[in-house]
Amino acid sequence: MKKHIHPDYRPVVYRDADAGLAFLTRSTARTDQTLLWDDGNTYPVVDVEISAASHPFYTGRTRILDSAGQVEKFRRRYSAR
Repeated sequence: MKKHIHPDYRPVVYRDADAGLAFLTRSTARTDQTLLWDDGNTYPVVDVEISAASHPFYTGRTRILDSAGQVEKFRRRYSAR
């Protein structure tokens, strides 16, 4: 690898606050937040909105986000064919 052209690849904690899930992995993601992990070390933390612990596909909870009636509009348009 060439020196000084690649981003810093280091341990980072990804946290899904809604689901209460956090996991330690390696990443090049940049953040100013830090977190004291179970091993006593402090790691950068990236907050994510959705993860496998909160995604409807994995949890079995479905959410319908159709505020403009687009599904019904589609059904009306293509059901007559």
